[in-house]
Amino acid sequence: MSKPPLFPRWLLRKPSDDAVARVFCFPYSGVGASMFNQWPAMTTDGVEICPIQLPARENRIREAHYGTYEQLAADVVEPLLPYLDRPFAFFGHCAGSLPAFETARRLADLGLPTPEHLVVSAQVAPHHCPEDRFLDMDDEALGEELSQITIARGGEPHPLLIELTLQILHQDLDANRAYTRAAPVRLPSAITVLRWSEDQEITPAQMEGWQHYADDVRFAELEGGHYEFLGAPQALLALLADLATPAHQGDLR
Repeated sequence: MSKPPLFPRWLLRKPSDDAVARVFCFPYSGVGASMFNQWPAMTTDGVEICPIQLPARENRIREAHYGTYEQLAADVVEPLLPYLDRPFAFFGHCAGSLPAFETARRLADLGLPTPEHLVVSAQVAPHHCPEDRFLDMDDEALGEELSQITIARGGEPHPLLIELTLQILHQDLDANRAYTRAAPVRLPSAITVLRWSEDQEITPAQMEGWQHYADDVRFAELEGGHYEFLGAPQALLALLADLATPAHQGDLR
């Protein structure tokens, strides 16, 4: 009789056996899985939200940084595999979309279960990378951005915490800076590209490159600004729950 899989450190919490489907959420640069702390553990449709915890931050602060998005994908596949036993989707916002894509690609290359949907939010396609306004900022500007993100997450910025987060952010930005693809790579998964109605950081035109990454690519717009997703808006949760299951309906284009 096989033993049940050990709960991996790559997930913020142990997945539930009762979930009808799962959405694995990749954090963006400089932060960890706690960025999803305002999100519910389960949607009203029984779809589980599974925040992924990256090394070198929060409860994994003593671990070495992942280095590159490709290496991150290689490292996370095996720990996630026991929990890919039912329909699932990947979600990433901004730079978090890139390791989500690379993980979906690696699963496909290995002949393993792939997401029903890859949902990328406010991010250019891989062959247009690197493109991130953080890449040219100095520490003062980055610190101000981190303070605003902390406030958006319902927290209080603290100088020591900002300083610690800056160290992680620099390593994450190095990974972002080194990442690109010479040409699009198609996934077997469907892709939904999310834009936000009041997002001043990226235009719809900048995200059009994703249309080359799957046979089924959809574009959707939700209300709010660049960090609106942090508050777990119901429209986003409903969309993710729908796309995580194989019976999703409708054309978002």
